[in-house]
Amino acid sequence: MKYKNGQTLWEKAKTLIPTGNQLLSKKAERFLPGLWPAYYEKAKGCEVWDISGKHFQDFAQMGVGACVLGYANPEVDSAVIDAIHKGSMCTLNSYEEVELAEKLLQLHPWASMARFARTGGEACAIGIRIARTFTEKYKVAFCGYHGWTDWYIAANLSDSSNLDGQLLPGLKPAGVPRSLKNTAIPFRFNKLNELEDIVKKNPDEIGVIIMEPAREVEPDLNFIQGVRKIADKIGAVLIFDEVTSGFRMNLGGIHLRYEIEPDMAIFAKALGNGYPISAIIGKKDIMNSAENTFISSTMWTERLGFVAALKTIEIMERDSVYNRLIKIGNKINEGWKTIAEKNNLKIHISGIPPLTHISFDCYDSNAAQTFYAQEMLDKGYLLGASVYATMAYSDDIIEKFIQNSDEVFGKLSLAIHNKNIHQYLKGEVIQTGFKRLTGE
Repeated sequence: MKYKNGQTLWEKAKTLIPTGNQLLSKKAERFLPGLWPAYYEKAKGCEVWDISGKHFQDFAQMGVGACVLGYANPEVDSAVIDAIHKGSMCTLNSYEEVELAEKLLQLHPWASMARFARTGGEACAIGIRIARTFTEKYKVAFCGYHGWTDWYIAANLSDSSNLDGQLLPGLKPAGVPRSLKNTAIPFRFNKLNELEDIVKKNPDEIGVIIMEPAREVEPDLNFIQGVRKIADKIGAVLIFDEVTSGFRMNLGGIHLRYEIEPDMAIFAKALGNGYPISAIIGKKDIMNSAENTFISSTMWTERLGFVAALKTIEIMERDSVYNRLIKIGNKINEGWKTIAEKNNLKIHISGIPPLTHISFDCYDSNAAQTFYAQEMLDKGYLLGASVYATMAYSDDIIEKFIQNSDEVFGKLSLAIHNKNIHQYLKGEVIQTGFKRLTGE
């Protein structure tokens, strides 16, 4: 690689790859415009070496939440390497596919069948297809973020801001058929009355309700119980999207903590500790509807994802990984709160502990976040607004992170007081929504 600077390569990438890369969440402008390392040479534990050889501790996203066991976990990698030597693809099926189905159904006794894919967005699309096939009703009521595919982005055909309150503002429905207008209708988390209004306005048309059971906050039980009752009343399939929440607060879906059974559930991210694998589990009569539609792809049968998921779940079960992730998240949160109070900073912390999010309550919160990321990068940390907890964080690593953050908070507090944060920024303020990269 002739490029030894991440930003130089990122600018080059934007001329060769539409949007610069394959994932909005890894867009350099979302972290630190003009300064973000952008590309890695090596990742191990929570350590990252960029293409210029600089070393960082990753307190940004740990592979966008995929690597709960840490980068290049030796046990998972060993299982995958063994599978590679045995052949990762074949005309015949890999037996690990059946083993993973059995394991997921064992962890979720309400479910009786499973399908697999490679990504969360694919899995959500598969779940919607199966549910629509079962109910023969095609309108979807949704809450939360569920990927890039047509059924979801169609929400912005009727109102370009429908998805703004779900996760990412500014998503455009270009390329989505206009005929899908009003087929995906949003409601907000913990707002049961909004779902009730959707049902009233679309009598006998809502065939699917899909939602994240937890993300920024854990749900009001009356809300999630109410959603279940509405789904039962109108005969809709209730899908819990656990792409993000699954396997962080407990072994399996976070919905198990609330004792609410969906009709289907979707997993990805943490399931394979960085190897591509996603799963859709559900009740037998609903899942069998897949026989009546066409859902099929060559690479969904590839062996490595199944092997990685089986080993990852084995480690999670053996080591009670979720308990450690919760402790790590709480330790980071308490550290932030302590140093914020010490430095007279107003902050807001949200999210489940293993996926914690910090924001600054000041005249320009995005500039404040940019300053925090900028100063921590100089100290050897990759940092975003969200921290996905990983087993690779030791207590010592977390304590040093908080100590370094304390120094930055002191500088930030003074800049906020003087209302001159922008004076100290070396580049532009972070982008928080969806924006074109080329500026055209």
